Amino acid sequence: MGLVAGWGRYPLVVAQALKQQGYDVHCAAVKNHADPALAAICDSYRPAGVAHLGAMIRHFRRHGCTQATMAGKIHKASVLFRRWGWVTHFPDLTTIRAFFPHFIAGTKDRRDDSLLLSVVEIFARGGIHFAPATDFVPELLVKQGSVTRRSLTAVQQKDVEFGWRMAKELGRLDIGQTVVVKGQSVIAVEAVEGTDECIRRAGQLCPQGGFTVVKTAKPQQDMRFDVPTVGLGTLETIAKAGGAVLAVEAGKTILLDEPDFIVQANRLGLCVTALQSPDAAVGEAA
Repeated sequence: MGLVAGWGRYPLVVAQALKQQGYDVHCAAVKNHADPALAAICDSYRPAGVAHLGAMIRHFRRHGCTQATMAGKIHKASVLFRRWGWVTHFPDLTTIRAFFPHFIAGTKDRRDDSLLLSVVEIFARGGIHFAPATDFVPELLVKQGSVTRRSLTAVQQKDVEFGWRMAKELGRLDIGQTVVVKGQSVIAVEAVEGTDECIRRAGQLCPQGGFTVVKTAKPQQDMRFDVPTVGLGTLETIAKAGGAVLAVEAGKTILLDEPDFIVQANRLGLCVTALQSPDAAVGEAA
């Protein structure tokens, strides 16, 4: 099994799960993103620039991989929008051919889904087919219900319902997955900067705090990539910014380090809930 590893703990969890399931794991680690600790878990470890798709494909084929999965975040702002950002990654010929329509010809857009589908297609042409990482670690998908002792108030429930509609529309447009609301008013929306920066901006715009963070899957979510993920870092960011609630989509959101996550959320006095629909009744505390 090939593993394209980006930033965060998620690639480590996926690699460990694959090893426990008996796979030989061959990692293409995105430089300046992937955790070097992956080298001790995987059977082979090949650091590669984010624009070196050809090198990743050759690494997988050399080790007999016909299937791969991707896990972890790519910091898109630094890759896409720095001055000469894409060029400074010294793309190989395979990447240039794949992304010429996005970056040079201007015939295709640079939305997340468009770019990631191009990645999947170029790997498929090289004989490597991607599977969702959640197929191998389904237990990481958060289950429906209250995650914390604190449950939603009636006012917070209204904010969740409102924010859910906004987040789904944001996802449908492939802009982002997170919306921050209070009093059924949007404070901040996620774009290329990512969830944490969106939450921090909400804290700056709403210094009184007490806001609700809603993070959902896109209506057209491709589970092979860009699956919503929350973890300990998300909780810390919400608490520091002054937020009170985190609502996520059950069955389509990855929850990392769940036992520690629950302890930390309760310690911080946050309400965390996982819903399958925005109008779910206010749940009892778990």
